[in-house]
Amino acid sequence: MYKKIFNQLKEEFKRELPGEPAHDRMAPNVRRHFNTSAKRRNAGVLILLFPKNKQLYTVCIKRTEYEGAHSGQISFPGGKFESGDHTLEYTALRESKEEIGIDPEKVNILGQLTPLHIPVSNFYVLPFVGFYATIPKFKRDPIEVEKIIEIPLSDLLNPENCTLQKFHYSELAFTAPIYKPKKLVIWGATAMIMSEFLEVVKKINLL
Repeated sequence: MYKKIFNQLKEEFKRELPGEPAHDRMAPNVRRHFNTSAKRRNAGVLILLFPKNKQLYTVCIKRTEYEGAHSGQISFPGGKFESGDHTLEYTALRESKEEIGIDPEKVNILGQLTPLHIPVSNFYVLPFVGFYATIPKFKRDPIEVEKIIEIPLSDLLNPENCTLQKFHYSELAFTAPIYKPKKLVIWGATAMIMSEFLEVVKKINLL
């Protein structure tokens, strides 16, 4: 069953992607306040799919609190491109190994999504989608990751789990679209990337 789904997804990633319109549906209007001319920093993240409880799951992380723009937020595993990385795919897999303990050699990459610039931190993120054939044995990096969060795709595809929420960041007050599976709050760049991914998933009639 899942082999067919993964093959369908792989084919969809070869076609024209939903791109910026999908990003915009979940974009906070506060993004315009953080435009910068500084050199962008490249990064790679991983949307990992795996079978569990007779359905497909993905995994996010809740970042630890730190002095930075994404402190305490829910995100995909991944991080910035380092000088020793061969490609951004390598970056995404290396960082995922460090943060959630997966074996990169067991990840089958299906394709990539549209790059996204994150103005508040000036990262230019390339998301990759891959799958594990079995349930991963996660291991949390206690320095960077407060919690590993496994989420059924069915919860993310449920329109009742997409709404708006008010936020405060520094001196700014704003409203942003969020995904709220299992009472989580997924917003900002992660929600924008998730939006495009889910648009691709919808094309194959997963549910």
